[in-house]
Amino acid sequence: MSNDFETNDTMPDFAKVGQPVPEFTLEAFDPTEGGFTEVDLGALRKEGKWAILFFYPADFTFVCPTELADLATRHEDLKKLGAEVISVSTDTKFSHMAWRSDERMLENVKFKMAADPTGEVSRFFDVWDYETGLALRGTFVINPEGVLVSSEINFYNVGRNADELVRKVEANTYLIDHPAEVCPAKWTPGGKTLTPNDGMVGKVYEALND
Repeated sequence: MSNDFETNDTMPDFAKVGQPVPEFTLEAFDPTEGGFTEVDLGALRKEGKWAILFFYPADFTFVCPTELADLATRHEDLKKLGAEVISVSTDTKFSHMAWRSDERMLENVKFKMAADPTGEVSRFFDVWDYETGLALRGTFVINPEGVLVSSEINFYNVGRNADELVRKVEANTYLIDHPAEVCPAKWTPGGKTLTPNDGMVGKVYEALND
């Protein structure tokens, strides 16, 4: 497996929102093709794609299949937004293949399932649990320029909501084309945005309800 980061002196030790993410590759199981492949972050950037890294603790566990099944229901929506969805755990690609085959909840999972058995990538994204050797429930959205724009980490016992992930990607894809604007809470496509300026200070209610 090749999961070495292409780093330089300006790269942070850990992933930070607003900072570039170094390029790396991970071996993966591809449910669509039914075989093994590789996830290449550098190649995704060259294709102009957003990357969504969806870390979870382990195959053959309990909350994890519910999360991946939920994510699968919104996979096509994320693809339409130009995003490549990649689930990641510290299991091997062989374990991913067996789990995908055995667990009925995963029958609609089509996104690549990447393997990080050394924990190197998990450590960079600060989801590595040194006591267990597992990854916490981390979701990271990387824009086509390679910048981390969204980060979420949950403990083992709380599953995530793919609907909110889609909403955040929709907001970020909108803002990359409208950099002067910002999206307020619960913004969805077609909703009102804000364009910050001196006159809006203390007048956000008026701006949203004008």
